[in-house]
Amino acid sequence: MKCGCVLWDRGGSGVSWVTWVAELQGDFGFPAGGACLRRAELRAGCGSGCAHLLVFLSSTLQPPARAMGCPVLLLLLAFPMAGVAIPVPPALRALSNLHLSTSLTSHPAIVRNYSIHYIEQKVDHFGFKTDKTFKQRYLIADQQWKKEGGSILFYTGNEGDIIWFCNNTGFMWDVAEELKAMLVFAEHRYYGKSLPFGANSFKDSRHLNFLTSEQALADFGELIKHLKRTIPGAENQPVIALGGSYGGMLAAWFRMKYPHMVVGALAASAPIWQFEDIVPCGVFMEIVTTDFRKSGPNCSESIRSSWDAINRLTRTGTGLHWLSEALHLCTPLTNSQDVQRLKDWISETWVNLAMVDYPYESDFLQPLPAWPIKVVCQYLKNPHVSDTQLLQNIFQALNIYYNYSGQAKCLNMSETATSSLGTLGWSYQACTEMVMPFCTNGIDDMFEPHSWDLKEFSDDCFKQWGVRPRPSWITTVYGGKNISSHTNIIFRILDNCSLQLSLKKVTVEQINSQILRNLCQIWVFEIRET
Repeated sequence: MKCGCVLWDRGGSGVSWVTWVAELQGDFGFPAGGACLRRAELRAGCGSGCAHLLVFLSSTLQPPARAMGCPVLLLLLAFPMAGVAIPVPPALRALSNLHLSTSLTSHPAIVRNYSIHYIEQKVDHFGFKTDKTFKQRYLIADQQWKKEGGSILFYTGNEGDIIWFCNNTGFMWDVAEELKAMLVFAEHRYYGKSLPFGANSFKDSRHLNFLTSEQALADFGELIKHLKRTIPGAENQPVIALGGSYGGMLAAWFRMKYPHMVVGALAASAPIWQFEDIVPCGVFMEIVTTDFRKSGPNCSESIRSSWDAINRLTRTGTGLHWLSEALHLCTPLTNSQDVQRLKDWISETWVNLAMVDYPYESDFLQPLPAWPIKVVCQYLKNPHVSDTQLLQNIFQALNIYYNYSGQAKCLNMSETATSSLGTLGWSYQACTEMVMPFCTNGIDDMFEPHSWDLKEFSDDCFKQWGVRPRPSWITTVYGGKNISSHTNIIFRILDNCSLQLSLKKVTVEQINSQILRNLCQIWVFEIRET
């Protein structure tokens, strides 16, 4: 068996794609006389100069007895998401926005051709006291599906409306014909129309008690069993799990926990190591800062200077009124709490821009131009101007994100992204098992200093939901760094750094060192022979 890694560079655009290419040879325990593996070439929907990804799909439902390809262990720093409703650090709130990274989203939303279905799911897959059920929504697109030699691409839905995700997905639709694939988009419980208790689903922690990643994975497993049982021709076809950000985490975890259900997973921008102290809590915000620093001279410095400018201007009622007018806020600032909310909102905006800094126009979170950070940084070239001028420049930058279409009459601090995201549900998940530490120091990053305080975070969660987080649970149930025993999981991320990686084994310590030195979104991998 041989493994390889290849770097694809898009040339003048400055964007590099790292893809994993495996060549599998030898006997894998399949019957003699038949091809044991089928190769499919996937082209990511990334415009000109697309990356190519070679994957191998098992020709039978069950994995080979002796080997399952080349395990790839890699670390990627969180491409997060936004919308948590409690007073927590801006980066954590931003963690509910990026559901589908550049790896799976390639074009502005397109209305796709699919059929809508529902399956009856147990509210609690792991208990025996109640048989209560709910209807989980899922979508099927089978225009390119072939019963002979086909496959099933299964989107592991994340925190939002599944139709919105489906219409914003490019990659799966792009490769459906080549893979003769049926596309299935499964909605995550407690989001969209898949509400276990209907209008009461978010009433209190008792009703929310079944909103966990484990229950969601069990839903996916039951759905796949249902599809194979009820759709003629699907029974023996291989299933590949795909998802981005939290959905990417679910795709990877699905392969880890249900390897008999899916032969592999493509996990795009999936921050599976953003828990406990696996990576330093400040690294992600340093990466965001690097995006702005590299996109324009003095851009990150201007943002770093803006916080003190806001503090100085808002010491008086006159300053509050002036800033409200200068930023064209829909709701005027009246007190210090409003000022803190303003700064959190601005911070979240910078994080969101870093997450959707696509090389083409898009409207995933908001309508945006190509390379939006470069456009924003055109207004942030001088951090040494007066406070009033600096904040007028900040408004011009914010206006790119919130009013690129020119239709907004004012800027609304209560909105940072599309309403299709399930902010209430993610708030509860962040307060229970999805506990991701983030911090800033104002030196290595462009944000106001904010330490990670688990007690403060826990108290905020208890105040809103009556629950306290379990920060160690995710690493306990899914393994954290200890994932080398798992196979056929591809982690994929867009890289702006053109970083060259050699084809050799690397240790976890070397991986961490490499990431900290380069401060960019990169692939890191371990190659093993089996």
